[in-house]
Amino acid sequence: MTHTTLTRRFVGVVAAAAAAVVVAAPRIVGQTEPVDLQAVYKIKDEGLQRSKVMEIASYLTDVYGPRLTGSPEIRRAGEWAVKELQSYGLANVRLEPWTGFGRGWINERFSAVMTAPATATLIGYPKAWTPGTEGVVKGEAVEARLDSPADLETWRGKLKGKFVLTAPARPITPHFTPQSNRYTDAELEALARQPVSAGRGRGGAPAAGANPDFARDRTAFLVAEGVLATLEPGRGDGGTVFVQSGGSRNEADPPTVPQVVLAPEHYNRIVRVLAKKIPVALEMEIRNSFPQGDAGAFNVIGEIRGTDKADELVMLGAHFDSWHTGTGATDNAAGSAVMMEAMRILKATGLPLRRTVRMGLWGGEEQGYFGSRAHVAEQFGDRQTLVTKPAHAKFSAYFNVDNGGGSIRGVYLQGNEAAAPIFRAWMEPFSNVGMTTLAIRNTGGTDHLSFDQVGLPGFQFIQDELEYNARTHHSNMDVYDRLQAEDMMKNAVIVASFVYHAANRDQLLPRKPMPKPATPPPTGSTRQ
Repeated sequence: MTHTTLTRRFVGVVAAAAAAVVVAAPRIVGQTEPVDLQAVYKIKDEGLQRSKVMEIASYLTDVYGPRLTGSPEIRRAGEWAVKELQSYGLANVRLEPWTGFGRGWINERFSAVMTAPATATLIGYPKAWTPGTEGVVKGEAVEARLDSPADLETWRGKLKGKFVLTAPARPITPHFTPQSNRYTDAELEALARQPVSAGRGRGGAPAAGANPDFARDRTAFLVAEGVLATLEPGRGDGGTVFVQSGGSRNEADPPTVPQVVLAPEHYNRIVRVLAKKIPVALEMEIRNSFPQGDAGAFNVIGEIRGTDKADELVMLGAHFDSWHTGTGATDNAAGSAVMMEAMRILKATGLPLRRTVRMGLWGGEEQGYFGSRAHVAEQFGDRQTLVTKPAHAKFSAYFNVDNGGGSIRGVYLQGNEAAAPIFRAWMEPFSNVGMTTLAIRNTGGTDHLSFDQVGLPGFQFIQDELEYNARTHHSNMDVYDRLQAEDMMKNAVIVASFVYHAANRDQLLPRKPMPKPATPPPTGSTRQ
């Protein structure tokens, strides 16, 4: 079935539902939160009949991906996004730089071949922020477990010019359950229930942690030994390889060696051959480089100015950066494209917005929310001291998408009980496309936390996982083809509607109590 056929079928069904909802009242007993169904109709019509979300996603992935923070690729992607947002008519569109990330990293070439006892091309990828080889290097593979200081002494003087396999073979088992899933009704019901904890652990003595200095000593040992590269089996199978970082962004830190993650099937073959006391010869070329400074450390910002409440703010966002082995499609060109499309929809419909709406596409999320934290600190307040700025009091809400490309099924309330009846009303026009669930629980791991940590309402949407954790998250298979067009279109429409209603309601969205500061505020300071 072609993408065009899918789109036409989906548009027909949902556009009809949109038309029906215009004349139907929200089916919520006792709910007084107003819902502008005429606006919802216009948003659905624009977002489902004239969607650009997949075109945006293709540019971010096929043309400009991957978008590792600090790389030329993310710079080019950001410059394209600025021009695209300007073409929609947004205001104050810019790249917003921030500092403190460190040096960038680029992988320009990687090849790995087993040359004996047979010839085989190996599937693998270097870890980010690790060095390359000096041209093509050749050597024998050796399995050397380096898990303790005693292991270092055992292998001292024996690894020069070797490719070092640092882990045992990883067994591959068949997949007896689907790798891609949507939430069932029962799973959504369970997600909506308040989790209850007795506050007690498992008991017993705490587990002994590894020597905090050992990783540093092991790296220094490998450098001193002169190994050609370390090899390890990746998580995943069937050609999917999950890869992140292995080196430091700080140029002043001690050096490391080239580090490569191989497909486990290929890694396991080498281990099995070595176990037969048969030598394995490898040939490898890795070209990596380290751009200096913060040239690739920025956020993409764009706004639609409000009317009578223009000094108040609603925000939406997603992280713009990705890891380096795929093209960063489900993590997180999906979220970035949805947010850009939501802004396009709001602008194209001409719907009035009382509050200013600001979109942020964040850099450096994968390494610790660098971009969103920098924006929050500059605009709203310090997460350590909770000393706030004037804009903090005029902030309504932040909406985030970063759970892959699956369909939005609801909202994590992040403990904000007072937002529940409001969101329940706003969800009602989208119950016909599967958005039905509110979860009071927190969900972590992405940029809404930067807002939540300073006492601002920050929310993450509940999404169908599909194959996000099983296959695409931080892997070489995180590519455009894993995105689902219908889900992406629905998500942009839902986000646009939530943002529209937040921008136009009479009051700001309710807030939880302010968290406690992590450190005492400076002497003489006050919250503004």
